[in-house]
Amino acid sequence: MTDRSQPVTANEPDVLRVEGVTVALGGRTILEDVAFAIAPGSFTGLIGSNGAGKTTLLRVILGLQRPGRGRVVVAGDAGNRRNRSIGYVPQKVLLDPDMPMRARDLIGLGLDGHRFGIPMPSKTRTSLVDEMLAAVDAERFANARVGILSGGEQQRVLIAHALISRPRLLLLDEPLANLDLRSGQEIIGLLHRIATEHHIAVLLSAHEMNPLLPVMDRVVYLAGGRAAAGTTDEVIRTEVLSGLYGHPVEVLHIHDRVLVIAGPGYPDAARLAAEGAGIELG
Repeated sequence: MTDRSQPVTANEPDVLRVEGVTVALGGRTILEDVAFAIAPGSFTGLIGSNGAGKTTLLRVILGLQRPGRGRVVVAGDAGNRRNRSIGYVPQKVLLDPDMPMRARDLIGLGLDGHRFGIPMPSKTRTSLVDEMLAAVDAERFANARVGILSGGEQQRVLIAHALISRPRLLLLDEPLANLDLRSGQEIIGLLHRIATEHHIAVLLSAHEMNPLLPVMDRVVYLAGGRAAAGTTDEVIRTEVLSGLYGHPVEVLHIHDRVLVIAGPGYPDAARLAAEGAGIELG
């Protein structure tokens, strides 16, 4: 994998700084002293299993969850209110097939959906919607009802909805979860192009890092509420992840893929995991 740890934006102020964030809910620590930074135009993967704290961390960044300790700074603003510099694509959006809303209408709500009343048509608004449709390659289904679109097409529309307000940071919560392999690859490629061409920092949460390896500048790996952050070469290492998990972990690099094997029984566990992924260890 090419080392993209020094993007051309390295001398610019960070778009996002997470500084020692700790969150406890119901007497249980969800996040503990999480710290990392994201540069403009970069692509960062937020990796962790279900329950690792990814969604809670995104809620903290969005200002929807107040941390017990630490703070979040977005585009120089450390306030707790919703920051307009952030675009957000949530994990689950249920779009009724019978809902009489076109793709372009949903995208337009990203401009005025926070206001009461019916949005008034204007040439400027239409131009912005058309620009976002082009940015996510969605022109061909711009006038289709969003509820009948495929999963990949809906993701494009939701990304455009999040981008139309011109955010500096785009957060996506498990956007690949319900997509097939091809659709997932197309969305990853689209997001990488958006980060590069529009100079927007992308933070994408996922439980599987391999689809992101070709485009990730940095990774934030969550386990047990704690985080390790850096380039993939810095973070995805046996000694780093073993310390993060608090027990032995083996990291295998096979055929341009990464396998993280946790728990007893290695190397038998590694062989079983590799076989499950269709990989021969030899």
